[in-house]
Amino acid sequence: MSAAVVKLGVGNTASVMFALERLGAAATLTDDASRIAEADRIILPGVGAAAHAMRLLREKGLCDVLARFTRPLLGICLGQQLLYEASEEGDAVTLGLIPGKVTRLPASAQTPSPHMGWTKLEAKREHALLEGVADNAYAYFVHSYVCPVGEATIATAEYGARFSALVARGNAFGCQFHPERSGAAGARVLQNFLSLPC
Repeated sequence: MSAAVVKLGVGNTASVMFALERLGAAATLTDDASRIAEADRIILPGVGAAAHAMRLLREKGLCDVLARFTRPLLGICLGQQLLYEASEEGDAVTLGLIPGKVTRLPASAQTPSPHMGWTKLEAKREHALLEGVADNAYAYFVHSYVCPVGEATIATAEYGARFSALVARGNAFGCQFHPERSGAAGARVLQNFLSLPC
C-alpha cells in the first residue's frame, strides 16, 4: 500500500512523514505527477495561502491529477480547503471536489485569528475516518479560513463560528486540523484513512 504525500513546499510535510512512519505506512514525498497519479492514496498537506498553493499545483501539473484521482485522497489543513470549489483567500479557484466556498474565520477579542490550539471535535455522522476516535476528542488547529458545514461534513469544531473539521465526499477526505500533531485521535484518523479500501 503506497501513499504519495504531495510536496508543495508550503506545508509542514516533515511532521506528516514522521506520523506516517510511526504508523508503518510506506509514504513517498513527491511532486512528480506520474508517481502521484499511480499511488494507492494521496495526502495533500498545506500551510499558507490558497492562491499560492493552487499556483504551485498548476505549475507542477497536479491539478488535473488530483481532480481525476479515484482512490482515497486526504487534504490536511490548507489541503482540506483546496478540496472545495473556491476560497476567499486570494480569491482562489480551487480543486472543486467538494461543493462550497472557504471563507475567512470571523475574528473577535475572544477568538482572535488565526485559530491556534486544541479544540473539541463534534461528530455529525458515523464515518470510517472516525472509527475508534473518542467522542469529543480534541484536535490541534492552526488556520485563518474555514470550510462550510454541509453534506460533506463528518465532524465540526467551533471557534468564533462552527466549521467543518473533518469532511468526506466520494474519494475526497479532509482534516482542517493537523492529525500529525493531534495525539492519539489524530493518529487514529490517519490510520483510518490508510485503511480505507482503494
